[in-house]
Order: sequence, then structure tokens, then C-alpha cells
Amino acid sequence: MDIDLRKLRYFVAVAELLHFGRAAQRLHIAQPVLSRQIRALEQELRVQLFVRDRRSTVLTEAGRQLLADAGPLLASAEALQRRVLRAAHDRPALTIGFMPGITVTAEARAIAARHPDLTVDVVRTSWHDQVEAVHDGRVDVSYVRLPVNRRGLRLRPLFSEPRVAVLPADHRLAGKESVVLAELAAERLVQDPDAVPEWRDLPGRPAEEDTRARPDLSSVEEKLEHVATYGGVVILPYSTATFYTRGDVTHTPVEDLPDTEVCLAWSDGNRSPLVAEFVELATAHHASTDPGAGPAVHGQTEANALSSRPDQPPSTGPGSPSSTRSNNVA
Repeated sequence: MDIDLRKLRYFVAVAELLHFGRAAQRLHIAQPVLSRQIRALEQELRVQLFVRDRRSTVLTEAGRQLLADAGPLLASAEALQRRVLRAAHDRPALTIGFMPGITVTAEARAIAARHPDLTVDVVRTSWHDQVEAVHDGRVDVSYVRLPVNRRGLRLRPLFSEPRVAVLPADHRLAGKESVVLAELAAERLVQDPDAVPEWRDLPGRPAEEDTRARPDLSSVEEKLEHVATYGGVVILPYSTATFYTRGDVTHTPVEDLPDTEVCLAWSDGNRSPLVAEFVELATAHHASTDPGAGPAVHGQTEANALSSRPDQPPSTGPGSPSSTRSNNVA
């Protein structure tokens, strides 16, 4: 059986909104047309996807399974289209994704130097779309910060770094060489707690915090602005916190937060020799850096000297870590 991707996109819209009228508006089609397409998809799959009455639309178990599988399938189809269109222009291209605080200049220049006819682009991703950008083909290979959903991905560990708590400059904990997570229990976390899973198990947090609406802050700049203006805390990788240095916030290492990794990620279905070459190049570059140097400077070496070691990152105040470990968030 062949799955009609258009019907699948229609299904996803209804499944996400659980409302045929709003889904039709999002898709810019008439609601009766949408209803017919969903019925046709159910007939093709021989299952019921929705239970629908005058007041509600609810996914069936089959519908929930289809929604879980539809995202990667649609993303793969979009990625395929992007790669085919790019190949049609007769000029090879490589697009590299990167998270805030990670500098990829050296690696990008090095792969371009090896292939003078290669177009190399870079795309900034975020905590919310770092994996999606790989799946939908916006990037060929990307620097991601764990944890991520590994489904459909191949990962290559590169380096690690500590996480730090970013606080207002006049905060009671400002200037401490380090803190433990329990010292932050009374603070308001202004980012998605899924990015800091240890926060959910932190004793002593205000009972209303889990039910209180959090600000919708998608970028590092917004998070830092919010902390500086309204208070609260955001947990960031060391490289990100130092990259966005500003006088009205400060950062300090969190001793008991476990370390995680920065990895290269690419689609399991992407067999491009250029991607494979870039992965090996970047791996060799990061393996050659001094284990005592912070990852914030990894990309600041000369592109034609990838085997050289970057300088030790400057201390930004009390508690600046000197070892490379890994982060969870950006």
C-alpha cells in the first residue's frame, strides 16, 4: 500500500489541532474536502483514526500511532525533495547546523578548502528544532546538544562541557564559585523544564511552579533578557553563557548537574560522501583540541590548521570552569 503524503499532512493537521475546522483553515482548504480526505485515508489504512462528535474530536489508538510515525516520514520526504532540488543545480552544497555558543568557522572553511566548487552554508538552530532541521533537510549535518530523540539519526560525539546557572548580576548567589541545584530551588526556571530534566525532581520548588505559565522564550537572547529584567534562572551550556556575555547577568557552575555531550547529527538515510567527510573532519578537529580547553573556542582556530590547539578560554569571573564537559540546553 502506498501512503499519500498529502493525506498524511492533512491527518497531522487535524491530529495536532483536534478540530477539523481549524485544521482546514491552517491547510487553506474547505472543511468538507478535509473530511473526505481523512475518510479516504481511513479507508486506505482500514482503521478509524478519529472518534468525532459534535463537541470533540479524539484520536484513536491507531490515530496516535500514525501521528507518532507521520512526523519522521513527512520530514524524510521533505528532506529528499530538498536534496534533489539542490542536486539539480549542478553545484554541490553542504549545509551545517549549529546551536548557540558553538562556533563552526574552522570546520566550514576546512571542508570548503578541500572542495573549491562546494557551496557551504550554516544555519543556526535552537533547542526546539535542532533535530527537526536534520529530519526535514534544512541542514545536512548539525551540531546538537543532548538529550535528543535519536530516532532516524546517526550521532557522533564530539566534546562535552559543563552547565551553568545564569542569574541577575545582583542575585544573592552572584559571585559564588559554584552552586548546587538545591540552592536554586526557590528560583523560577524561565526555560522549558524538559531541557533541564533534573529540575523536575528538585525538592523545595514552589508547588505552583509546575502549573504557572512559563514565558514563551525560544532564543538564548530572549532568555537572558528575561533573567536580567524579571529575575529567575536559566541553565545554559558554559560555551553559550560565555558567548553571550553581558554585564547585567552572571553565571556560575552547577556542581551536581550531570554532564552531557555535543554531537554531530545527520539523517540515517543521508549517505552523502560530503557528510561522511565532514563528520570525520570535525571529529578529528575536536579530538585534537586540548582537553583542558573550553569548547567555546573550538571553532576559533584557523581553518587550515585543524590540528592545532585552541587557546585556553578566558575566565569570565568566579567559578569559570576549565574542563570540557557537556550540556543539556540552549
